[in-house]
Amino acid sequence: MGWKKGICRILLLLSIVGTTWAQHADINLPAGQDQPNEGEQESRDAGTELEFSYHDHDQMTRYLRAVSTRHPSLTALYSIGKSVQGRELWVMVVSASPYEHMIGKPDVKYVANIHGNEVVGRELLLHLIQYLVTSYESDSYIKWLLDNTRIHLMPSMNPDGYSISREGQCDTIHGRHNARRYDLNRNFPDFFKANTKQPQPETEAVKEWISKIQFVLSGSLHGGALVASYPFDNTPSSRICRSSVLCSVFQSYAHSPSIAPDDDVFRHLALVYSNNHAKMSRGVSCRSEIPRFEKGITNGAAWYPLTGGMQDYNYLWHGCMEITLEISCCKYPPAHELAKYWQDNRQSLIKYLAEAHRGAHGFVMDDSGNPVESAAIRVKGREVTYHTTKYGEFWRILLPGTYKLEVSAEGYLPQEVEFFVIETHPTLLNVTLHSAKRIDGGPYYRPAGPPRPPPAPTQSPGLFSTFTSSINNFVSSIFG
Repeated sequence: MGWKKGICRILLLLSIVGTTWAQHADINLPAGQDQPNEGEQESRDAGTELEFSYHDHDQMTRYLRAVSTRHPSLTALYSIGKSVQGRELWVMVVSASPYEHMIGKPDVKYVANIHGNEVVGRELLLHLIQYLVTSYESDSYIKWLLDNTRIHLMPSMNPDGYSISREGQCDTIHGRHNARRYDLNRNFPDFFKANTKQPQPETEAVKEWISKIQFVLSGSLHGGALVASYPFDNTPSSRICRSSVLCSVFQSYAHSPSIAPDDDVFRHLALVYSNNHAKMSRGVSCRSEIPRFEKGITNGAAWYPLTGGMQDYNYLWHGCMEITLEISCCKYPPAHELAKYWQDNRQSLIKYLAEAHRGAHGFVMDDSGNPVESAAIRVKGREVTYHTTKYGEFWRILLPGTYKLEVSAEGYLPQEVEFFVIETHPTLLNVTLHSAKRIDGGPYYRPAGPPRPPPAPTQSPGLFSTFTSSINNFVSSIFG
């Protein structure tokens, strides 16, 4: 009988430990994460096979839930909100740590289908999910990537627009906008010009999402051209050309680039995608009215300027380096072409995410070794400020070279640290900030750096600016 009592004690102990772990587990996902009840739970083997065909919202939801059930140690499914018509805005995390942030390791993301009729990216992200989870045990590079990165994949930011789009429609704008007829990639706050468009549920959800998770790197997948476009998308000047009104009417549609402080890094990131793509780097023009892009990349404003774009918002508001990936000449190509699109983009999609491990990363701590949250991080000569996480972490994607890092926080003496970046691996850079409280009880040191200037005030549109805006909208609707 003694051995039976021993077994009972062990089972009771395991039960207590399991309950305690479940009560204290921190999965670090935003509110609204997917928690299907038992009646909705698919079997572990059902629905994870993915064909090269288009999937409506219900089919996509079933697939994502099935993958999450089949691969619980590598995936976590959550929703960041709902569309105008109530469809979930799903995000799938693929990582060796899907439910909680890995301290010292970056979060990255892809967002597809922001324009509902640009659909190739939506399907490619579903196939990327499948590829990552099925290759983890057999592919050492994929294993390294998932062991050291949390990858958040949003297949559709505009499921309402997708629901009314039609296969085979390559150049129309039907389905581009959300259910309230707003272009979601013109709906974000803008640094250069006040954006007066009414915020939409989809963009509000994305803004809240990226305010909660400090993403290091991002890509937005579009269609209608074949090019990797990088910030800035907008420019202080929206004129078509500078000589006269007649020039703007009759000459070719051309713009000047709008150069970001990290232009060298953005060009590099765009080239990583383009050079790993099957044909993007050739600079092939999809149609006669679309320019040829040298090496398959372009500055966004040099192509055409736009106000309220998502990539500029990510960079200037949250320090996330995002580029726009135009991956198909036809916005909604026949389904039988999807396998070719996957082959063309697979290597690019994977190699691009790995760029989050380039440059410098580290921690900002105080004298006692505690993390300093929201410390301002700035690379001298690059007028964009990043901030540390609640764990004191920071990441800065940089190319090889020597740099100076300026670190400041309220209540601490500012620090300037010189460091260098090499090609082969990221530089680990830990910074200790010392308290600046005066012995006589005086005030703490406050960083002297000016706050980010607000967007430029809205100017009353004249005839010329109205005409220019109309052409910009027309061109952007055609090209994505």
